Amino acid sequence: MSIVVRTLSEQIFAIVREQIVSGKLPVDQAIRQDALANSLGVSKIPLREALARLEQEGLLVGQANRGYFVRAMSSGEAEEIYALRLAIEPDAVVAGALSATDADRAAAREALAALDLAAAEHLDEVAARNREFHMALVRPGGRLLTTQLVERLQILSERYVHKHLEPAGREDRAHLEHADLIDAWETGDVDRARVLARAHIEGTLTDLRRQLNG
Repeated sequence: MSIVVRTLSEQIFAIVREQIVSGKLPVDQAIRQDALANSLGVSKIPLREALARLEQEGLLVGQANRGYFVRAMSSGEAEEIYALRLAIEPDAVVAGALSATDADRAAAREALAALDLAAAEHLDEVAARNREFHMALVRPGGRLLTTQLVERLQILSERYVHKHLEPAGREDRAHLEHADLIDAWETGDVDRARVLARAHIEGTLTDLRRQLNG
């Protein structure tokens, strides 16, 4: 049994990150650090640490003498993120399928169940649970650098995933795509897994183009 203890800064990071991904923090206003610290019941020192880390993650932009702003989403950024995912992720999913153990397959199923539960009951958690599901398909491959790159792109994708799921019916489609993907991944049908992973990413990008450029 392992116990993971997160520092106060890490807890704040997770909370503020969720507020950014879900759109609760506005893009066009500087983050009021005093008000945010008060609302979280923390001092400004761990809050500043969390905000600096969020800037490193690409979710915030720091401006001299003005503070931190939420980085605006854009069609250009979506194109870049999803192009990189298409270049890396399908092959990483295949590598994961080829090396997955029974424990890995069980973990992936658990991640998909958690995603489905979030979609039904905790919409603010969907983007994070979606990332965890996709990473569960990649990690068994044992390629450290590839895994780190995919996770970084998944983190940058989260706001776009949240945006993508806004129209009614998108969650149902995503569930079906995830179910088909994990079936191919579990059974070692790597050609189908690669095709499904690519189609899933491409379909999301196509929808985002309409949403962000419309």
